[in-house]
Amino acid sequence: MEHRGFRGDIEGLRAIAVLSVLLWHGGLTALPGGFVGVDVFFVISGFLITRLIVTEIEQTGRLSLIGFYGRRAKRLLPGAAVVLATTLVLSYLFLPKTRWAETGWDVVSSGIYAVNWRLAERSVDYLASDQAPSAVQHFWSLAVEEQFYLAWPPLLLLAAALIRRSRRAGRSIRGPLLVCMLLIAVPSLTWSIYLSSSDPGRAYFHSTTRAWELAIGAGLAIVAASLGRMPRALAVVLGWSGMGAVLASFVVIDRSMPFPGYVALLPTLGAAAVIAAGPAAGRGGPVMLLGLSPMRAVGSLSYSLYLWHWPLLVVARAALGDLSVAQSLTVVAFSFLPAYLTYRFVENPFRYAQAVQYSPTRAIQLGMLCTAIPVIAGLLFQFTVWPPRGASRPVPSVIADAGLAKSADPAAPRMGAAVLASSPGGDRKGAPVDRPGQFVPDALAARNDLPDLYRQGCQASGTDTEPRSCTYGNQSASFTIALVGDSHAAQWAPALQAIATAKGWQLVTYTKSACPFLSAEVANGDRPYTSCTSWNRTLLARLTGDQRPNLVVTSSSNYRAVRGDRVLDSEESRSALGEGMHTTWKALGSAGVKTVVLRDTPRPDIDIAECASQYPNRMTKCAVDRDEALSGIGERQVAAAASLRNVTLVDLNDAICPTDRCAAVIGGVLVYRDTNHLTATYAATLAPRLNAALERALRN
Repeated sequence: MEHRGFRGDIEGLRAIAVLSVLLWHGGLTALPGGFVGVDVFFVISGFLITRLIVTEIEQTGRLSLIGFYGRRAKRLLPGAAVVLATTLVLSYLFLPKTRWAETGWDVVSSGIYAVNWRLAERSVDYLASDQAPSAVQHFWSLAVEEQFYLAWPPLLLLAAALIRRSRRAGRSIRGPLLVCMLLIAVPSLTWSIYLSSSDPGRAYFHSTTRAWELAIGAGLAIVAASLGRMPRALAVVLGWSGMGAVLASFVVIDRSMPFPGYVALLPTLGAAAVIAAGPAAGRGGPVMLLGLSPMRAVGSLSYSLYLWHWPLLVVARAALGDLSVAQSLTVVAFSFLPAYLTYRFVENPFRYAQAVQYSPTRAIQLGMLCTAIPVIAGLLFQFTVWPPRGASRPVPSVIADAGLAKSADPAAPRMGAAVLASSPGGDRKGAPVDRPGQFVPDALAARNDLPDLYRQGCQASGTDTEPRSCTYGNQSASFTIALVGDSHAAQWAPALQAIATAKGWQLVTYTKSACPFLSAEVANGDRPYTSCTSWNRTLLARLTGDQRPNLVVTSSSNYRAVRGDRVLDSEESRSALGEGMHTTWKALGSAGVKTVVLRDTPRPDIDIAECASQYPNRMTKCAVDRDEALSGIGERQVAAAASLRNVTLVDLNDAICPTDRCAAVIGGVLVYRDTNHLTATYAATLAPRLNAALERALRN
């Protein structure tokens, strides 16, 4: 059904936008910038909504907010409610239990269209960086649009009222409204450019960094009458140039670029050019392509397609494992079926139902019901993992059995690494088994089985340049250990805390998310991690100055090094990282500080807690090859430490992965909390082995 003012070129542009997103999510590498289809949608939404609002204000002198919100509610909310409720069902059936609670809360925040803010915070939460993507993550863009729909009409209505009060009757309000659009768009674009460079995770999801894209469409709607008088030849050139810009953005933009920022100007201005040129260009413009029946058909399904494709992909990947591109695209193609059914039996029936067609109040009530359904369902979904299980902290017997507590009970059961032989390599007690029996922490609580320093806010975030520290053990001790590095250094804090307490030492932690302690500049994603470089420089000065400790303990995961603005290839990167470690550890030695380097732990690269939850009776499916798990930075750490007199390398990996396949559970303790970090409980059971290694290092 077409309404007055329908434009086939815009419907076709919707098709281009949604197909780019679907193909990108399907893993089609030929479209590295397919995600910018969302930005095209923002421009379209800004245009269409503002056109409706301004037209109503001009024709009637007022705007019915209830009527506007009623139209939005019956158009958008029924389909969203169906998809969110179905996603919960699919999650229960196919997703690992470890993901149920987060999915439930994601559905709640999607139901109230605030999930973009939740995802923005999660994007800078390093502890969540290894988690699988949310099944409703794509609702972030819908949340941005809904926030626009809530705020935009009252702002335009207020602006129009103020303009009319200060101007003579009969004068157009469009010129001043255009100025208002610029007052929103320019600061938003400026902020977007800044935040995209300084904090790209937050920038991607924030409404404030996207408002300018919607404002571009709004500005087009305000000047639409003038655009219709554009010379036809100019309009044809402008329209096809815009179409070329949109298509080019799918190819030339990729996730390594600061986005949205100035990079998003290419797809948004391209979309704006297509919309602006449409009426004047006529059949010679992009409508020649965009107005074709297949394009318009996909465009009409674009909302439902966008809703359905991502949950189906997430569920398929959870149920079937990693999908090939062909398999992912097959899932995407399948999403056309539920999309059509939703469009045919949910969207249109509610949109054109007589009961809500002429009653904005009933339409609002429908929208409230459709909001309540996913919110209540998401809250009730929490009962699938009720009662919530807190993290299992290392029990006293673990520390006692470690031999570090004076009151050690020789009858206490051995746990974790304590069950292994003094030379644990090859010990079958650490071999994978299908049914390891009860273990701690529970798989559902493993994500929260963290070192204390995280709860106490001692881990520097991705944007911090100044070191944060926490102190444990004897605050007035004459001997101080500094634990320094990234999260792979931080994971050793439980063991070092036990050692410091037992020996009366002071332990000071200096850790930063995804930031190794070395002089080389590393990448964060595909960009130089400048805050890490600054943090390292400041921290090295502290550790070699008046606050220098007696001993530095450090470790790190593997990284890609950066030279200038270029991320180095694997061999160059390994060399740069080795040089950076050597230079930093040598500087500590020159200042009289001994250094212990803990060789990096095996990296399973599968979520062990999630796997343990999914296969409680087939735990060998969670075992990984030892050689592959140890293929990271370890050899570089060995080489960098070899020629330095004040540096001792300690390798405890035989006590973490004793056999040729690394087990998920050893001695009744879950070894990893995610894809690459030890649980705090297992780390604590390594305390006696680490204590012995530190004593040897200090004697030498």
